[in-house]
Amino acid sequence: MSGDGTACTHAGHHVEAPGAPVHPGPVLSSTFHLGLPADPTPADFYGRADNPTWRGLEAAIGELDGGECVVFASGMAAIAAVLRIAARDGALVLPSDGYYLARALAHDELGPLGVEVRETATTAPLPPLDGVALLLLETPSNPGLDVTDIAAAAAAAHAAGALLGVDNTTATPLGQRPLELGADLVIASDTKALAGHGDVVLGHVSTRDPELLARLREARSRGGAVPGPMEAWLAHRGLATLDLRLARQAQNAAALVPVLRAHPAVTDVRWPGDPDDPAHAVASRQMRRWNGVLRFTLASEAAVGQFLAASRLIGSATSFGGPRSTADRRQRWGDDVAPGLLRFSAGCEDTEDLVADVRAALDAIIH
Repeated sequence: MSGDGTACTHAGHHVEAPGAPVHPGPVLSSTFHLGLPADPTPADFYGRADNPTWRGLEAAIGELDGGECVVFASGMAAIAAVLRIAARDGALVLPSDGYYLARALAHDELGPLGVEVRETATTAPLPPLDGVALLLLETPSNPGLDVTDIAAAAAAAHAAGALLGVDNTTATPLGQRPLELGADLVIASDTKALAGHGDVVLGHVSTRDPELLARLREARSRGGAVPGPMEAWLAHRGLATLDLRLARQAQNAAALVPVLRAHPAVTDVRWPGDPDDPAHAVASRQMRRWNGVLRFTLASEAAVGQFLAASRLIGSATSFGGPRSTADRRQRWGDDVAPGLLRFSAGCEDTEDLVADVRAALDAIIH
């Protein structure tokens, strides 16, 4: 693969015919000309089955992931498709400290249908995988930012006859390529850093297995979890700047970590890019580069409110990977964490401005 900036800028753009648009607009039609009854059915015949704009984005993400991609209407739609496909063949193992809605879907919708759902913490030794169809990892985890050794997990899963899926949302395709480490499926919410501007809800699954690819496309069409062409177009446009955004976000996270560690209002700072972080040793072996997502804990929900009220730059929002820095108090969504734990998404602000703003907002917390 070429450098990250080149790959992001050119991914999925391969037609350079004279007079063709450099960045084609979205194909918004839900219906397409079929030709005469005896004519072969064209690739595009109905908007739930396929769309040229989807294929452009899928080509781009597939190039970055190192496989073939299927885009979905959201990250949860992508996870749901993977869980439902795997559940036909055995038990599911999910991270107990990963995204809460993935666990809720598995337990509340698949469990009553007889699917066995097991859980394990991201940093815990893998449980026995007898009868398991899918081992799902989220690494770095959300919101804890713990890390699992993907290659070791792939070896264990395959030895037991299971598939390994990796939720790669936090890392992004530039930060980590799970398919190259042995994973069978890589899943992501492209609502976050990949599209990167807070204006799209989208997800994807990539794989190198032709059978899994066909099952994913079938699941998308049958279940109707299809992305809008406009959303796919916006994500493809946003992808072009992922390299640039990720570099600034990681730079800002790296600058914030020592400030947070030194401040008396803050405890439990985690960022895998920090050499002193417990996850750094494993993360540095399997991650290509860092991102802007970190976490830290304030004393209480009230302290979080004081911090956010005092900041000029940090928005209170429940997503991450965008150009503006945001903070999300995760307990409000049901995560089993301290009331004052914040998942912080460092944005693309000037580093000096962001550090000064965070320091001043922390200083404003009344003990």
